[in-house]
Amino acid sequence: MWGFAQIASAWGAGRHSLSTAALVTIGFALLARLVRGVSVSGALAGAVVCFLLYLGTGPGGFIALVAVFAVTWAATKLGYRRKQTLGTAEPREGRRASQVLANLSVAAVCAVLYAFSGSGSKIYWLLAMAAALCEAAADTVSSELGQALSPKARLITTWQEVPAGTDGGISLAGSLAGAAAAVIISAVCVLVGLLPLKQMAIPAAAAMIGVAADSLLGAWLERRGLLNNDAVNLLGTLIAAGAAVSIVGL
Repeated sequence: MWGFAQIASAWGAGRHSLSTAALVTIGFALLARLVRGVSVSGALAGAVVCFLLYLGTGPGGFIALVAVFAVTWAATKLGYRRKQTLGTAEPREGRRASQVLANLSVAAVCAVLYAFSGSGSKIYWLLAMAAALCEAAADTVSSELGQALSPKARLITTWQEVPAGTDGGISLAGSLAGAAAAVIISAVCVLVGLLPLKQMAIPAAAAMIGVAADSLLGAWLERRGLLNNDAVNLLGTLIAAGAAVSIVGL
């Protein structure tokens, strides 16, 4: 049976050492907690995700994760008092472990699979990882800014007008903000060398497919109590990852 050191070596730990990954992870988790982007449990979950992303894809994956955190943190803070009035604001202590894992575990798994995959399939796992990160950012930003900027939303299934923050509700402002977030994260993935420029549109487009699926699941299943928000978010990132692979395979 392989020990952890052998697994790390298979992941290319010569380039991205365990010590560096650990230091980066600790720093990121402490910073995320310091700015109250996550709770204590959220910081621990984020540390696991950060460690896997860094060890699997190196500094590029870590920078993309930081970009997701920065974009979603800013969106969460914008219009916070208004969201408190609506009763939809995130707790001041930040997102819990279940929320962090629901949004980022798919990307972390893709990073692991990328590290272990053959050269012919690596690009697929990178695209899937990037799409999952883009979807996590787009979904959070669209929800947070939609609530901050629009008093009303439209239910994606019936187009019925509903209060902002309703499961399955979408707004023009939120949708545009989410699309912008997806493009930003995809651009970061290109800038740090994870993806070639010619494929930059794929994760962003796949992310918006995931966001639309998230809204549909929210309207059909979450509103009926059949799924909770964490499950819906997890499925949204999974659908985005799958969509990215499907698009590149066309």
